[in-house]
Amino acid sequence: MRIIKGKFQRRLIHVPAGLPVRPTTDLAKESLFNILNNRIDFDNLRAIDLFAGSGNISYELISRGCAQVIAVDHTLKCIHFISQTAQLLNMENLQTVRSDVFRYLSMQKLPYDLIFADPPYDLPEEDYHALVTLIFEKNLLKEEGNLIIEHSKGVDFSTHARFLESRRYGKVHFSFFTLNNSLESE
Repeated sequence: MRIIKGKFQRRLIHVPAGLPVRPTTDLAKESLFNILNNRIDFDNLRAIDLFAGSGNISYELISRGCAQVIAVDHTLKCIHFISQTAQLLNMENLQTVRSDVFRYLSMQKLPYDLIFADPPYDLPEEDYHALVTLIFEKNLLKEEGNLIIEHSKGVDFSTHARFLESRRYGKVHFSFFTLNNSLESE
């Protein structure tokens, strides 16, 4: 796994064996960030990486200039790995939280500029929808913010009121949501 652009560009991150993760592929991650580069300015954004796993997305966000990234995962091994990697790379603005994602979100009060979630692909579809509903019911996305959910092909968000579009890269699907759906698809 590698960091694609920014301050830590080309840095390789070696995920230890036995870590219960499915990191976003480099191809899918590069495609996702190409889309985001055309939509947002990463400088000074407040972002959250839900079901952070290896921290792959968190590192990329920090590398591109996000002011604060919170990586949330319920697995202690994942949180330790992300914390150690952040310390090794001197990513002082990457915070880790060990918590159930739904519990963590239910306690949040401040909105984020960018929310990325990569739940386990075997999560029931109704839980994917419950995640999106919780984020919008709690007003956790800023007015011009972006919510991206990574999922398998079996999950369909196209009827959600805040759904913008979906993109597919191999077996990886990204669904995009905004408060303002007047954005043009790339």
